[in-house]
Amino acid sequence: MGMRVCMPSLPSAAAALGFGGRVPEQPPVNFVVCQLFALLAAIWFRTYLHSSKTSSFIRHVVATLLGLYLALFCFGWYALHFLVQSGISYCIMIIIGVENMHNYCFVFALGYLTVCQVTRVYIFDYGQYSADFSGPMMIITQKITSLACEIHDGMFRKDEELTSSQRDLAVRRMPSLLEYLSYNCNFMGILAGPLCSYKDYITFIEGRSYHMTQAGENGKEETQYERTEPSPNTAVIQKLLICGLSLLFHLTICTTLPVEYNIDEHFQATASWPTKIIYLYISLLAARPKYYFAWTLADAINNAAGFGFRGYDKNGAARWDLISNLRIQQIEMSTSFKMFLDNWNIQTALWLKRVCYERTSFSPTIQTFILSAIWHGVYPGYYLTFLTGVLMTLAARAMRNNFRHYFIEPSQLKLFYDVITWIVTQVAISYTVVPFVLLSIKPSFMFYSSWYYCLHILGILVLLLLPVKKTQRRKNTHENIQLSQSKKFDEGENSLGQNSFSTTNNVCNQNQEIASRHSS
Repeated sequence: MGMRVCMPSLPSAAAALGFGGRVPEQPPVNFVVCQLFALLAAIWFRTYLHSSKTSSFIRHVVATLLGLYLALFCFGWYALHFLVQSGISYCIMIIIGVENMHNYCFVFALGYLTVCQVTRVYIFDYGQYSADFSGPMMIITQKITSLACEIHDGMFRKDEELTSSQRDLAVRRMPSLLEYLSYNCNFMGILAGPLCSYKDYITFIEGRSYHMTQAGENGKEETQYERTEPSPNTAVIQKLLICGLSLLFHLTICTTLPVEYNIDEHFQATASWPTKIIYLYISLLAARPKYYFAWTLADAINNAAGFGFRGYDKNGAARWDLISNLRIQQIEMSTSFKMFLDNWNIQTALWLKRVCYERTSFSPTIQTFILSAIWHGVYPGYYLTFLTGVLMTLAARAMRNNFRHYFIEPSQLKLFYDVITWIVTQVAISYTVVPFVLLSIKPSFMFYSSWYYCLHILGILVLLLLPVKKTQRRKNTHENIQLSQSKKFDEGENSLGQNSFSTTNNVCNQNQEIASRHSS
């Protein structure tokens, strides 16, 4: 789930497999024009509606109206679905109450999204994206379910029942309707996201992103002083350059290297295996820049408005990656399945962890995969990718646990290991996500048949033949249960339930996340 240093985790795979969520596939001209308009609006918003110059009420109103205008321009009256989904979810929150509203909001928001996806795909335009209003709805669904869980944590559950991450993100009061709509439908993220936490968004709107806080004697945070507000211009320019290069690469290379050519009958019959492998990798490599373009542009828009500041790194440079969705260099240089997944669609990985994996004690891994598959959509190719991804993830974990320690020293041997694992990882990722691009059952099976299901068979053999070692997650589980028990000893014996289990797999990520939030 976006962890960087912990052992491989299936929730990470559930979040990121199949490219971890579609880029909203509006008509390209509409999407690009609206996002460029949003970029200019973000600069204007930061310059003339800065929190030091106007009230948070005005900032909420303007952000919401601009967002709805962009949605209407891009999708026409389909944009009403955004208001309907958000409005009914807000009513559920108010009527049901904080004890169970997160469950009701989860079922309604995901159900409404699924109905819209089924309608768009199987009634209107299967395989076409001319009115893919479900793309923004995927982001809104994430926001609705995340906020419902955060309010439930902050207003119903006790602090000692929460993980560190849950405690940090907990919302202690019910948001107003304006705040709710602004969070869901603001112009900075309505078209392509990315997901952000409600507290981070409200902190930005109210201008508290640069306040330094320090724990006082009573244990509560007390504002000490306000940091100098760093300029996002350098970060925005860098991200726009990446967008330009990604768009150029996509327009010039992607059309000449279609993924569909992998199932061309003449190519399958005449190409050698090295040619098939190389073309598979290159064609999927060429398919990624459109995601780089859309997600990096969305990140740049938020930064241009002043949103996304995380703190300062060890060299004193400002970090504008609070809501970044990907790390391109780490993706392309991945030497393991986990490394690829941890750096792709980061915010969706965190969402799956927070709303599903941490909150269930019965088969959390399976439930996380199911949620991710449903959220992605209803094309069969998505589900084939996820099923294949489960196998690839488990097999990659088994190989790493059993062999990696033999290649740590000397450095030449480790370099050889890194080269081999890079090649295997890139081929395995490409093999796994082909159905995600092809969408339909028949072409997906045509591709896997042309490869004789070789990586499926190899993955199964790895799992059957290699011993399964005790993972770090299990070790952390035991340690955290003991720690929780010792902390609660004075209060009597309490059930640890899902809280102790849900903490275990994400210890590293939560500590890193909290440290980043409070870094200076």
